[in-house]
Amino acid sequence: MTTNIRYKSRIPIKSDETTEEKQYVGFATLPNQVHRKSVKKGFDFTLMVAGESGMGKSTLVNSLFLTDLYKDRKLLNAEERINQTVEIIKHTVDIEEKGVKLKLTIVDTPGFGDAVNNNECWKPITDYIDQQFEQYFRDESGLNRKNIQDNRVHCCLYFIPPFGHGLRPVDVEFMKALHEKVNVVPLIAKADCLTPNEIKKLKDRVREEIERFGIKVYQFPECDSDEDEEFKQLDKELKECCPLAVIGSNTVVEARGQRVRGRLYPWGIVEVENQSHCDFVKLRNMLIRSHMHDLKDVTCDVHYENYRAQCIQDMTSKLTHDNRMESPIPILPLSTPDVETDRLIKMKDEEVNCYVIMEILERTKMALPLVLSLYLL
Repeated sequence: MTTNIRYKSRIPIKSDETTEEKQYVGFATLPNQVHRKSVKKGFDFTLMVAGESGMGKSTLVNSLFLTDLYKDRKLLNAEERINQTVEIIKHTVDIEEKGVKLKLTIVDTPGFGDAVNNNECWKPITDYIDQQFEQYFRDESGLNRKNIQDNRVHCCLYFIPPFGHGLRPVDVEFMKALHEKVNVVPLIAKADCLTPNEIKKLKDRVREEIERFGIKVYQFPECDSDEDEEFKQLDKELKECCPLAVIGSNTVVEARGQRVRGRLYPWGIVEVENQSHCDFVKLRNMLIRSHMHDLKDVTCDVHYENYRAQCIQDMTSKLTHDNRMESPIPILPLSTPDVETDRLIKMKDEEVNCYVIMEILERTKMALPLVLSLYLL
C-alpha cells in the first residue's frame, strides 16, 4: 500500500503589519540550475545543406549565422563540374552570443545533382548520416560515456530550384531516401527569380506533390495551450508558408535611407529580412529561435531510436543465427499448441490439484486428535 503525503514548507516572512507564512521548498529554482549548467556547457547543432550548385546554399548559411564559413572555397568551372562526384565537407565554427556558446557544424554536399546521370547520387549523403548514427551508438555503448561527441545531423535544408514546375524526380528520390533518417526542411531557392503569384503557385504544387509521393518532411509541433497569442499566430503563419521561399545575401545596400542586407537590381532592391520579399526571417526564427531544440529532440527520440532499434534487432538475429549454426543439437522452433495438447495440459492440472487437496485432508485428519487433546487439557 502506497500513501502519498504532501509536505508543506512554511517560512515565516515578517512584514510591517502581520507575519505571513509562505509555502516554499526550493525546487522552483531547478530551471535556473539547468539554465546555468546548459549555458556553461554550451550547445551544438549540425545542419546539412543539399541541392545542386548555384542555388545559394553557402550564401544563405552565411546570412543565417552572420559568419563566413566559405572563405577558402574554390569555384569549379564547367569542365570540372562534369567529372565531380558528391562530396561531404564539414565546416565547424564556434559562435557566442550574449554569453551563450554554440558549436555549429555545417555539412555541405558539393556535387549533388550536378552530373548528367544522377542515379543514386544521394547514396554518399545517406551513408554519412548512418555513419554518424553508428559512431554515436558505439560511443554510447562503450565504457567511457562522459564526453560523447554528438555529430548526428539534426536538420537537412533541401534547396528546390525555382525554375521548374514542382519537384523533379531527383528531388522526390532524395527526400524519400532521407526522410526516415533526418529532419528534412524543403526550401524554394532564389525566390527573387519569381513573382509573388508564381511563388504561391509553386508552393501549392510542391505541397501537393510532397503529400502525393508520401514524403515525410519535418512537422512543426503543436503549440501548447499556455503559449501567448502572438507566438500561436507566428506558428500558424510558419506552417502556412511551407515550403519557405528564401533569398540570401552577404552584401549591405542602402534602401529608404537605411543600410540593409539585400540584392541590388536595375529595377530595385530585394531585402533579405523583409518578410514581404521572402521567408528568410521565418526560416531563421524557426531554425534558431524557436525550433532548434525540437529538431534535436526529434533526431534523438525518433530517427536515432529507429536506427538503434534496427541495430539491436540485427545483432540479436545474427547472434541467434550463429548459435543455431554452432549448436550440436538442432534447435527446433516451438510449435503452437493444438486442441489435444491443451486438453492433456488441463487434465494434468486437475490431477495435480486433486492430489494437493487429498494431501491437505490427510494432514488435517492426523492433526485433529492432537488438537482435541490439547483442548481437553
